[in-house]
Amino acid sequence: MRYFRATVEYDGTDYYGFQVQPQHPTVQGVLEQVLHRLTGVEVRVLGAGRTDTGVHARGQVIAFRCPWRHRVVDLQNALNALLPESIAVRDVAEAPEDFHPRYSARSREYRYLVYNAAVRSPLRHRYALHVAEPLDVDKMNEAAALIVGVHDFATFGDPTSGESTVREVYRSEWHREHSDVIYIVEANGFLRRMVRTLVTAFLWVGQGRWTVADFQAAWAARDRKKAPPPAPPQGLCLWTVRY
Repeated sequence: MRYFRATVEYDGTDYYGFQVQPQHPTVQGVLEQVLHRLTGVEVRVLGAGRTDTGVHARGQVIAFRCPWRHRVVDLQNALNALLPESIAVRDVAEAPEDFHPRYSARSREYRYLVYNAAVRSPLRHRYALHVAEPLDVDKMNEAAALIVGVHDFATFGDPTSGESTVREVYRSEWHREHSDVIYIVEANGFLRRMVRTLVTAFLWVGQGRWTVADFQAAWAARDRKKAPPPAPPQGLCLWTVRY
């Protein structure tokens, strides 16, 4: 038995998230099925992040233990030969025994793509949220910059484990590239639906529905009822995991 880590990219549109669910297709489930076909044994795949239904990943990190007598590159090639077009293994390496894709991670970076144009783009609807109204990106950045540091994010998400809703955010900023408006956020961890809920809050600021002070008041309330609904999943991508 050898212990491997790998970086996986996937289009999450047709999956009910990363984590295995009974009766529903998931990314973890597909990976485990393919590894079983390759090795003949049941293989458990661990992931760095539990992406939600419809959320994509460019840099999801996984780890698994399986019998493999060939070169590491042959394992990558074999996986990609059997995986569907929506999932690809970008790299594979042997991992140290103490490596865990989730608990060893120092930070995770997510990106959210907004297509800000008067007319929707059918070629982008799987990967971006269409917003027709003009957006004040400067105001959005004013609000986004406030969350950098160690803060309680109880308004914007539910804890993934335990009761703590405190997280440390290292980077939070919006960038405009023509019609694309991209949110980049990096933190030591995220609450459930935290990124997508923050995205909606910042969009409300950019549309003039909220002021920056309104955002601060909702945040300070530590009350999920004060939060806007989470943004749709298709714009969100787990960009990279850092160790």
